[in-house]
Amino acid sequence: MGQRTSEHSLTGQLLIAMPALDDPNFSGSVIYLCAHSAEGAMGLVINRPLARPSFEELLRQLDLAPVPPRRQIRLIEGGPVEHGRGFVLHSADWTGEGSLKVNDRMALTASLDVLKAIAEGAGPKDSVLALGYAGWGPGQLDTEMQQNAWLSTNADEALVFDPDTDTKWRRALASMKIDPLLLSTAAGRA
Repeated sequence: MGQRTSEHSLTGQLLIAMPALDDPNFSGSVIYLCAHSAEGAMGLVINRPLARPSFEELLRQLDLAPVPPRRQIRLIEGGPVEHGRGFVLHSADWTGEGSLKVNDRMALTASLDVLKAIAEGAGPKDSVLALGYAGWGPGQLDTEMQQNAWLSTNADEALVFDPDTDTKWRRALASMKIDPLLLSTAAGRA
């Protein structure tokens, strides 16, 4: 999905689920939006950690060395689509074959090169491995935004890569100076 050329692209932004969003796949979620264009949108839920598999278990399954790895990467549940597919969201200081540059600071890589580099002690400075992703068809995210299902804000890399997932939703709202207790669950127009 190419980056939207209009000023309305949310590529590289955080989507923060509004309290009224009761879909169990997205309730209380914070999503890093990797692509948003007229063709649709794709993002990764960044506040749902996965206990299993561990990075070491994943390396064994993929037959990648070295095991144990020289560096670790946290695994998260990236969304309800294609749970068996992995995406590494990482700082743009490293790119490999098939890396998609989201913006000047962030990139997305779905090839095994990045996992091998991390296991060897190299690779990007900051990274997280998402299994699955969140996807929207043409115009679907725009409609959900108009229905007040999501708030969007600039992505803070410290928040994106922070391992404290339990408070990420509240901290994302706080970065917008919003108290979640004051958010209405009803949509409306003034």
